[in-house]
Amino acid sequence: MRAINSGLSPALPTAPPASGGVTERLTEEAALIPLRSERLRLEMLCEEGALLAQGAPVVRMRDHPEVALVAPMAARLARVRLGPGRQLIELLFFHEPEAGRHVFEVAAARHGDAAAIRALMQQAGLWRLLRSRPFGRMPAVAESPAAIFVMAADTRPHAPDPVAMLEGRGEAFSRGLAALGRLTGGPVFLCQPRGPALAGPGAVEGRLRILRCGNRHPQGLAGFRIHHEHPATPEAPVWELHAEDVADLGALLETGSLPGLRSVSVTGEALTETRLLRCQPGANLRGLCQGAVVPGWHQVLSGSALDGQEATWLGLRDRQVTVQDSHRASPRSHWFSNALRRAARPLPVIPTAALEQAFGTALPAMALIRALSSGDDESFTRLGGLSLLEEDLALADYVTGATPRLSALLRAALDRIAAEEGL
Repeated sequence: MRAINSGLSPALPTAPPASGGVTERLTEEAALIPLRSERLRLEMLCEEGALLAQGAPVVRMRDHPEVALVAPMAARLARVRLGPGRQLIELLFFHEPEAGRHVFEVAAARHGDAAAIRALMQQAGLWRLLRSRPFGRMPAVAESPAAIFVMAADTRPHAPDPVAMLEGRGEAFSRGLAALGRLTGGPVFLCQPRGPALAGPGAVEGRLRILRCGNRHPQGLAGFRIHHEHPATPEAPVWELHAEDVADLGALLETGSLPGLRSVSVTGEALTETRLLRCQPGANLRGLCQGAVVPGWHQVLSGSALDGQEATWLGLRDRQVTVQDSHRASPRSHWFSNALRRAARPLPVIPTAALEQAFGTALPAMALIRALSSGDDESFTRLGGLSLLEEDLALADYVTGATPRLSALLRAALDRIAAEEGL
């Protein structure tokens, strides 16, 4: 198995100058929406128009009633949009500061009871922030992971520094790590930049392992780290969680209230300044960049320029907002790539050193791409593809410009395998 010892610095448009330090900004509107691959069938716990404390449970999942979705801020539930089968489309909230903060019962979880920690995370909306590999879904309510990866590194262009997010939150982070360790009998991997360890080895009963990442992309992505250190399989799933969410768990255990803000960078060539904000989950994206957008047509993405999606609301796990010129020319303007784009057949993937670097040299790039392109799920699994998600191939999509996109082929392969496994 090859190590992750390389990567790229994508030639994306340079971010404008920063406007200063971290500032708090709560948008007047926020929303809970499903992820692209989620089908959330819900049961309402309150009525439209209800006044809700920040962190108060709003709905629970019909298939998994233990798991709740909570109010992203002190707010009034302004609109409920559910589709056929009561599937979530959108829950819209208007900011009402006087509603206060919801307080959970945390005594049993605070004393290290694993079942109580699990139940608290499910009731407080933290369970949905966990991502289980393979397949990238929220873990089943009784699922026990073979390992947990805590991501305190992010090498996507213009991403906020996870280590800076933890400044002044060391105790909460250690407390959250210890609680996570109760949910698995396996190792807990802390992926962080080079430098002093963010937590001591005793934080997880001697099972904490520190993985130091370089600063080139994709060295700070979970997929390649999981593939190299503890590959995911349907029989032995692996969880990942952002370091800031771990600190939020620790703060919840201490105070009984869920922290209401997350760190988000607002960048892109269609801005006059870069911002680093603390905002509520599900924030209105245009509210976050208001006053800093240059005149003209532009796109607002939830996520990075590599893997973000045009959206209205901040995505569940996103910590970047990218505002880009909607008429921006393709970065692949070479005459050869232009000729390929005019061809009748799909664009081929051409082996290059950049393509190998886009995989961090951790996997055999062309062998994996051949397996994806041909629908060879057996080879895809054998090569380590089950540890990957779409974001892990976003840099390869950028480098190759091939169609169909490799990330789309990856999702199709994962969906086929999940169907075969009956998951």
